[in-house]
Amino acid sequence: MKLILDFFPILLFFGAFKFYDIYVATGVLMAGTVLQMGIIWLMQRRLQPMQKATLVLILLFGTLTLVLHDDRFIKWKPTVLYGAMSIALAVAVWGFRKNFLKMLLGEQLDLPAPVWGRLNVAWIVYCFFMAVLNGYVAATFSTEAWVNFKLWGYVFPVVFLVAQGFYISPHLKSDEPAA
Repeated sequence: MKLILDFFPILLFFGAFKFYDIYVATGVLMAGTVLQMGIIWLMQRRLQPMQKATLVLILLFGTLTLVLHDDRFIKWKPTVLYGAMSIALAVAVWGFRKNFLKMLLGEQLDLPAPVWGRLNVAWIVYCFFMAVLNGYVAATFSTEAWVNFKLWGYVFPVVFLVAQGFYISPHLKSDEPAA
């Protein structure tokens, strides 16, 4: 259910683009994201900071795309989001000595401090990479190629998250009592 909910807006966006155009797809993405966040809020009674940022950016860049009839805005939304995440994580850890990743996930994962530090750096690099990659595709390829990249480009976060799972699994404490 969560996986369907996570991909719901992007699948609607892709379908609307294939049958109509980028402007209809943008409106569908905006409505789908509002619906998605409403369902998440109903289920959890809260939205994570990342979910709030995504919603605000989709609504802001989507509105600019529709009002100005310029698809560049929606195409640059992921670059802005990933770039902001990379900068925020980097400033927090290197400027303020705070690990936002640990602050966000520390209740769910009990990991040693060096592991949290390496995970944070991995997220900084990953977000920077994704910002640059999306910016490159948005600036140099057609809108149709960018939409296809958005759909099939989800391989990058999947690979990144699976690699993280393999990395942290040896550091996770077992819930089973020692024999």
